[in-house]
Amino acid sequence: MSAQFAVAIVGSGPAGLSAGCRAAEQGLDHVVLEAAPQLSNTVFRFQKGKHVMAEPGVLPLRSSLPFEAGRREAILAAWNQRAQELGVHIRHAAEVTRLQRDANGFLLGLNSDLELRAAKVVLAIGLQGNLRKLGVSGDDLPGVQYQLDDPGEYQDEIIVVVGAGDAAIENALALADNNRVIVVNRRDEFTRAKDGNNTAILAAIKQGRLECYYDSKPERVQASADGSADGRPLTLYLTTRDGGARIECDRIIARLGAIPPRKFVESCGVEFPNTDPNSVPVVSSSYESNVQGLYIVGALAGYPLIKQALNQGYEVIEHIQGHAVIPVDEPLLREKLAPVPGPGNAVDVDLVLDVIRSRIRLLRPLTPLQLREFMLESFVRVYESGETIFQRNDYSNSFFSLLSGTAEVLLGAEDTGKAARITAGRFFGEMSLISGRRRSATVRAASRCIAIETPRRQMNKLIQSVEGVRRIVDRAFVTRAIQAHLAPEAEADVLAPLAESADAYQFKADELIYAEGEPSDCIHLIRRGSVMVSREVAGRTIVLAYMPAGNYFGETGILSSQVRGETVRAATATETIRLDATEFLEVIRENEVVRKAVERVYKSRLMSESDALMQARRGGESAGELMHFLMDQGLGEATDALLIDESLCIRCDQCEKACAATHGNVSRLNREAGPTFANLHVPTSCRHCEHPHCMKDCPPDAIHRLASGEVYIDDSCIGCGNCEQNCPYGVIQMGVESAASPSLWQWLLLGRGEEPGAARPLVATDAAKRAVKCDMCKDRGDGPACVQSCPTGAAIRVKPEQFMAVIADG
Repeated sequence: MSAQFAVAIVGSGPAGLSAGCRAAEQGLDHVVLEAAPQLSNTVFRFQKGKHVMAEPGVLPLRSSLPFEAGRREAILAAWNQRAQELGVHIRHAAEVTRLQRDANGFLLGLNSDLELRAAKVVLAIGLQGNLRKLGVSGDDLPGVQYQLDDPGEYQDEIIVVVGAGDAAIENALALADNNRVIVVNRRDEFTRAKDGNNTAILAAIKQGRLECYYDSKPERVQASADGSADGRPLTLYLTTRDGGARIECDRIIARLGAIPPRKFVESCGVEFPNTDPNSVPVVSSSYESNVQGLYIVGALAGYPLIKQALNQGYEVIEHIQGHAVIPVDEPLLREKLAPVPGPGNAVDVDLVLDVIRSRIRLLRPLTPLQLREFMLESFVRVYESGETIFQRNDYSNSFFSLLSGTAEVLLGAEDTGKAARITAGRFFGEMSLISGRRRSATVRAASRCIAIETPRRQMNKLIQSVEGVRRIVDRAFVTRAIQAHLAPEAEADVLAPLAESADAYQFKADELIYAEGEPSDCIHLIRRGSVMVSREVAGRTIVLAYMPAGNYFGETGILSSQVRGETVRAATATETIRLDATEFLEVIRENEVVRKAVERVYKSRLMSESDALMQARRGGESAGELMHFLMDQGLGEATDALLIDESLCIRCDQCEKACAATHGNVSRLNREAGPTFANLHVPTSCRHCEHPHCMKDCPPDAIHRLASGEVYIDDSCIGCGNCEQNCPYGVIQMGVESAASPSLWQWLLLGRGEEPGAARPLVATDAAKRAVKCDMCKDRGDGPACVQSCPTGAAIRVKPEQFMAVIADG
């Protein structure tokens, strides 16, 4: 006869062990089933000596298990001791292979052919048994591994760590003490990492303790041939934003997360919201699945953080016993959701979250627990009728979901009276979120409305982790980009077939997108990055256009039924949305509004290219080389760059002196430094990048971007130097401002003091350094002092859209 329990807890990780401890405290007849020979196998498999963080810091701990940040060994020892003190009933080597519900509860089959019964079951099995592999040829070669137990085992090796999450970062940092470590990050930031790990990895990269390939992914792994350059056993080939890379190494450690054990969970009768293999099962606020009496907590429910899992393990036992449970995040959410109207005076969090889910389609793929986390990281905003939510050309990049009321998008550069409506349930702001460019339109409240504003980092994290959200955002981006640039008067429904046919493509810097003479089979919308359009004329390359994110190209050949008449290359790492030519032409044929709009754009584009061709010809043979020069200096990611026309510059240094006089006697400009091509000089001055490198690792969050575009450093700077190290263009220095300005007349007539603008020590011995950089004289009403003070007009500030005009004038 099978043993009978009130509750069976499958898995003794943080969630399962916490549930077991609470069950023991409450005197509940229970059993914890653990497949491994020790408790908390997931934490046990952490690398030796690993520092375990207690995040999210905003949440208090609610568990019978003790937990605070510390070493893996200390945490495991405390948990084992607590489980023994409470008398938790644990069975080791008890892997659950079968779980069925019948009229008497649940029947659990174990790997030992034993069976037991339970009235309720808590699944807390984690994901570590289903680690994700590289997915490229050679990913199973000796030396390619997906787990790290003891970093101390490896000495004097070249080790590549693939991944950008917490596990990858912690492995890389631990291995860097005794090895050369190279990190491969598929993105340009460590967006999925905890803040502490994010800061630590960026600091290690800055200090040279390890190396990092950003925007890179493995292409293949090969066993190195004998006699290779470094004599290392493995060779990893990468696709990077700057081209390809080849790394000879001793081992590759891929920490790419894990895939939920979906097949087993579905065999238990549990339903998933979609077919995405990374999706998590839907559970209620009490952690109960669609199978009555079967509860799911921890990583399997989409919550891998230890503190969250501990809290859930405690709470699920309270729910099973029928106790009233106030979720640990309830007070925080109640305060945050206060502006959302509801019945009565008190905020019913569950009711308000249900309203949010029902009204905002984008958030429906989220489980209730994911929605709670999303709201903890977002802000509820109330806008009165006529109030601006964000302004066209602003550099803000947060994301908005409209909960109630109506907003309107003003069409055109000016307020022409034409506006597109945004009704409750829709979202906006994804264009700038994805491209990193200015806001493409002004959005204001058409009536009193409530919106959920989500910061860029949190929204990107959600897009990366929930496939359903990513698909909805991508489709909206494509539709709105088509509306903005091809058919502004067309309704979204009309463009839906074209948007459905779209695919995303990525290109490395200087990679060919298509060449003259190729078939005209698609249009590209630039989602991120920038491109150069050129044509071969009489054996030389003439640049016709530079296009940053938000523009499109490739339609002329399709509309004229001709092959490509131009060559397009990525100026920087670029992502485009490819629209199929057949679908595009079908939409045009069936919709007169779209056809007329496209024809207007087509005619305008032909005239512009003709003018650009004539100007480029007048500009001489160096026009194409000059554009390549600008791109090589990083101006492809600039939003506002300082250039100097050397044919006009008289070397008076008034630009530097004016900069120093405006900024506490510390100039942000080095006119002499920087490269020159023909007559065009790129001095050392901030480019105000679309994705500023300096902002990625600022501990006090002292670097900001104004809505007007200026990137500046505020008074909270602690002088750590991270921004100086992270800037690839050397435009940040450490200095000390002073209130007293050198006097030109005192220096000229009496020889007293320092020459204004002259080289001088930046820092007094008793003063603290602070980071200083160009802020485009944001507090100066007359604009940048360097440009205004130039007596010959040699100094100009240029946006990327103006590069072609600069070349033509040159």
